[in-house]
Amino acid sequence: MFKLYDRINNGEVYIIAEMSANHGGSLETALEIVRQAAKAGADCLKMQTYTADSLTIDCDNDYFKIKGGLWDGYKLYDLYQDACTPYEWHEPIKKECEKCGIDFLSTPFDNDGVDFLENIGAEAYKIASFEMVDLPLVEYAASKGKPMIISTGMASPEEIQEAVDACKKAGNEQIVLLKCCSEYPAPWADMHLGNIPDMKARFNLPIGLSDHSAGSLGAVVGVSLGACVIEKHVKIDGVESADSKFSMTMEEFAQMVSDVRNATLMKAGPDYRLTEGEKASTVFRRSLFAIADIAKGEAFTREKIGIIRPGYGMTPHNLDRICTLKAAKDIKRGEPILEDCLGE
Repeated sequence: MFKLYDRINNGEVYIIAEMSANHGGSLETALEIVRQAAKAGADCLKMQTYTADSLTIDCDNDYFKIKGGLWDGYKLYDLYQDACTPYEWHEPIKKECEKCGIDFLSTPFDNDGVDFLENIGAEAYKIASFEMVDLPLVEYAASKGKPMIISTGMASPEEIQEAVDACKKAGNEQIVLLKCCSEYPAPWADMHLGNIPDMKARFNLPIGLSDHSAGSLGAVVGVSLGACVIEKHVKIDGVESADSKFSMTMEEFAQMVSDVRNATLMKAGPDYRLTEGEKASTVFRRSLFAIADIAKGEAFTREKIGIIRPGYGMTPHNLDRICTLKAAKDIKRGEPILEDCLGE
């Protein structure tokens, strides 16, 4: 049972560990990533379902060469051929997810990828930012009736609405949108996480964050702004891949999971009730005490009543009223002023 909506409906955050190319060409590394992600607290392990041919063509001209950034100089076809996860690995990875008690999720990049994932029992689909504008793909994946998690990097509000409409056209309203900055790694100033509450209001859908920035800060800020899903690339130390330079180690990921869970607890509210700990602390608030002996029948004066700690006396706002009254009994210095101290 895919846990996405259970988490969201309980006011919790669904955390996706994105493996991507970080298996480094080894199935055993991929399976170890599953095990370590589960141990670190992930709800889900995500991978990508594509071949180089499902993304581009093998062409050497200048259009197909990457200029600048993390993959400068790479030919697109070669990058995708190096980074892809063999289709025959999908079932063992899915079974390892089941064994570890976490969800399996993948991003298809063409209709054949959707069909393949259907055949192995995928319970949800992730659409990548770069494919979000491929509305036929979005509609085809949505037609399978499974939850759709859609990253929105580079997208205008109008393009996001078109992708949402494509899902609804297929009769699928199980849609979660992820705010995303499609830079690798993403600089703080380019994150624009203020879009999260705006997206929630615009599209009336659950909003998460696909985070390519360094460390846990982006995820924590995202959660504080209302993100209910966090996706983060993870890797194992010592394994180099096309994605490893902007991915978290498992130790960092475990810390992020803890930070996100704690941020979720911290942002709860509004709730002005005293906590149990605060109730215990009220004894240290200020209250009204006799700071000099007061005889029975003596008028109360400000010179003999102090607003001091601890909090066993009446609250300070009673002082003006008390100073119009007389003591109903003898009150020693250091005793609290209580209702039974008050005469006419």
